[in-house]
Amino acid sequence: MLSRRQKHILIKFFSLFSVVRGYNILVVVVAQYLASVYIFAHYKPLKSVLLDVNLLMLVLASTATIASGYIINNFYDSEKDLINKPRKSMLDRLVSQNTKLSFYFILNFLAVVFASYVSFKAVLFFALYIFAIWLYSHRLKKQPIVGNLVSAILTVTPFFVLFIYYKNFERVVFAHGVFLFLIVSMRELTKDLENLKGDLALNYRTVPVVYGEQVSKRMLTVVGVFTIISALLLISFFKIGHMYYYFYLSIVLLLIYFIILLKSNKKPHYLILHNILKFIIVVGIFSILLIDVSVVLNRI
Repeated sequence: MLSRRQKHILIKFFSLFSVVRGYNILVVVVAQYLASVYIFAHYKPLKSVLLDVNLLMLVLASTATIASGYIINNFYDSEKDLINKPRKSMLDRLVSQNTKLSFYFILNFLAVVFASYVSFKAVLFFALYIFAIWLYSHRLKKQPIVGNLVSAILTVTPFFVLFIYYKNFERVVFAHGVFLFLIVSMRELTKDLENLKGDLALNYRTVPVVYGEQVSKRMLTVVGVFTIISALLLISFFKIGHMYYYFYLSIVLLLIYFIILLKSNKKPHYLILHNILKFIIVVGIFSILLIDVSVVLNRI
């Protein structure tokens, strides 16, 4: 049996894990390594990629920065989350705001330390990344369209780090990046529809608040069409192995998304739409394995 103190520590741990969204961070770590092996450094021996200390440091710096970003975002959104996510907010509040801020600064310091192992340019990159996340959480996320675009850019930045590190300028890398950016942009706008009640109450100037739900739905439809086009281009013009199964699945799911979007007018509807997009993103990460298993086996 756990003592009262041990239970208290365990509850605090789960609360902090909820604040930093540890499950999301684990997915990002897996995604960065899979993207490195199959996309960014597909021309290198597998062992040299997996045992690359510089890559490990970049992944750790990304992890620390993302975790600190979730903390500062949670800090500024605490009142809004009480309205939009009351259950999660109750768990998150088991850790005090002072403790959250302490971890925020510790994680940012660790990110810089990890980046310093790679190069001074990496330190500058992550310093700018940290500042951009703070600026978004503090000010930009309350602005329509700009907030959505910045959020999408910040989400794909961990992969941009790898793009710079490996200097892989192949068109297929850009094509994958465009698809990911469009899907993430759709998710951000869908989240705004899902969180409309809290945004209205606290005067967040998101697209649904400023322009209304119908305009938001039209924007989502347009971005969704471009997402389908980018998927078709990847299938038709690039060597992506069996990953074309994933893109066909994504197209089907996006068509289902459009059907549900037409009839959506309540938070549970938008939550379903959000989960569809999250599913597409997570499945996409693991479907990278389908690009070409034989090539990877030959690189061992």
